[in-house]
Amino acid sequence: MDINIENLQNWSFEIDVEKIAWATIDCPNQSMNTLGERSFKELETIIDEVERGKLKSEIVGLVLISGKKNNFIAGADIKEFEQLDTVEKVKEVTDYGTKLFQRMEDLRAPIVVAINGFCLGGGLEMAMACHYRIATRSEGTRVGLPEVKLGIIPGIHGTVRMLRLAGPLNGMTAMLTGRMLKAPVAKAFGLVDQLVPSHLELRWAARKAVLQNRKSKAGKSLLFKIMRLSPVRKFLASQMRSKTKAKVREDHYPAPFKLIELFENHGGSEAEMFKAEQKIFAPLMVSDTSRNLRRVFHLSEEMKALAPKNSDYKPLRAHIIGAGTMGADIASWCVVSGMDVTLQDMSVDQITKAQKSAKKLFRKRLKKPVAVEAAVARLTADPDGKGVKRADIIIEAIIENLEIKQELFQKLEKEIKPGAVLASNTSSLSLEEIASGMQDEGRLIGIHFFNPVAQMPLVEVVQSTKSRKEEVEKGCAFVTKINKFPLIVKSCKGFLVNRVLAPYMMESVRQLDAGVPAEKIDQAALDFGMPMGPIELIDVVGLDIAKHVSHSLELGDADNSELGRLVAKGKLGKKTGEGFYVWNEGKPEKNNEEYEEAELIALADELISPLLTECEKCDEENIGPNRGLIDAGIIFGTGFAPFRGGPLHYLDNKDT
Repeated sequence: MDINIENLQNWSFEIDVEKIAWATIDCPNQSMNTLGERSFKELETIIDEVERGKLKSEIVGLVLISGKKNNFIAGADIKEFEQLDTVEKVKEVTDYGTKLFQRMEDLRAPIVVAINGFCLGGGLEMAMACHYRIATRSEGTRVGLPEVKLGIIPGIHGTVRMLRLAGPLNGMTAMLTGRMLKAPVAKAFGLVDQLVPSHLELRWAARKAVLQNRKSKAGKSLLFKIMRLSPVRKFLASQMRSKTKAKVREDHYPAPFKLIELFENHGGSEAEMFKAEQKIFAPLMVSDTSRNLRRVFHLSEEMKALAPKNSDYKPLRAHIIGAGTMGADIASWCVVSGMDVTLQDMSVDQITKAQKSAKKLFRKRLKKPVAVEAAVARLTADPDGKGVKRADIIIEAIIENLEIKQELFQKLEKEIKPGAVLASNTSSLSLEEIASGMQDEGRLIGIHFFNPVAQMPLVEVVQSTKSRKEEVEKGCAFVTKINKFPLIVKSCKGFLVNRVLAPYMMESVRQLDAGVPAEKIDQAALDFGMPMGPIELIDVVGLDIAKHVSHSLELGDADNSELGRLVAKGKLGKKTGEGFYVWNEGKPEKNNEEYEEAELIALADELISPLLTECEKCDEENIGPNRGLIDAGIIFGTGFAPFRGGPLHYLDNKDT
């Protein structure tokens, strides 16, 4: 690749009258800057030019800045990752990157990084190799090394520099969780040296830093040195390993455990850690786990793209009808996401209850008292439905009664403003039937949330045979507005997620009726990689709801199962204190019996088989946009083991 300072594409380069070199990254045709082969080579050319300029006294220092409004560098180009299919290819790339960053660190001319927006992964690894880092206090500025979420660890000496600047405790915690730190936290950690109010002050602050030859003072703490001593390091590693095991299994997600091992064995010497990092990074990079997690990342980006980018529809106000559990949770989440919400219900007491519950979520998510009170002000009790006329989206979340819903939507379409979205959160009724009788049946779509709303990242945008495409697209725009993943699905019984999940749950009930212990069933599912066992899941969801779904999807005679017998006795699961398990202080009481691994593997195959079969049927019937997004829907809607890449992907590769 023949690159010189005159033919740069991803970077631009100039030297001002004060002899400050400015390198601006602005990757063409991308919303986010990334570090790929071309941008790395161009950066090397820039460093060559700065070295020459410094020797000739033509350059006093270098500033790295972004030409994009809200993004510095979001990380390495993940698309290029897929070409690295051998350990040797990975090592070749990381060798190049580490040598370039070391040259930057050793450069006699000061390099100042000016950060606004995302500075993640390879972007932060590059920034940490520079001499001084300035960031904006903007809400959108985030700094971090989220590589563990892709099944890898930082691979361009990011682990070493993170520990050097932030210290072992903060640095390891940030890497193990993949946290994206806000600018003030990043400064407290030592990853950022100076904060400015906004991007308007960045260039001036960077100019002063270069002219004053500023160098970062982070990483000088005596405590950091003590933490790197072998006995302390081993103690810290033990604590980290214990906390990580409580969240994930090493055989499912090896990356965080390899990171702990790297720190424990080599954290006392930067030179040793430099060498060991690559030996760990390369095999992780080509592993099935990392490939599958990268696949999931690509699918999540594909879901985000379902929302039109240049739409005139900008939802700011939502009107929620129904202040029960689901309606209240939808309303409060919309408020957390910055929307103004009016909440309607026949019962004023129910609305008041919902508002009190919402304030708990506001405190948990928004934390600052000013932000909490502002959120409280944006959630308005509206028993008479006055907010309908001003709302950009109206979501119905009332009782599952067809006639009541039909009457409601016939009334609503006469009141709403042009361009507003009409949506139902129904999970069991046909959208076509609900819309029948409306003057414009194409206006109704489904916006199907999952419980608990605040935690589940997926929202199904349901398209009936009558729903217009533009209404569905506006539904996707709303879902992305509230920071969820939209998935367009066809209207059918159970839509996608419930239709696929229900046979899996009922298979667990069948196994229970056949005499398999509940604990064994749940353990088999956990060993497979599910976030919760199916028996415990039914207890959490509610046995009455599970029975209703079973009837709705015609999945056998639930009445004559243990599920039906428990429902008849009023034992509905966690909410009543007893279901398949007895619940004590919010946790199920289970025995501690251990089971043979081979038996658990065989049992897991039996449990997962109905789920896989139903996914295949959904693909054949085009319930989702494509095979990949069906996988994404089941991962983000049920928690299906992400490291397996999705149920259909797992099925396609099961015997290879």
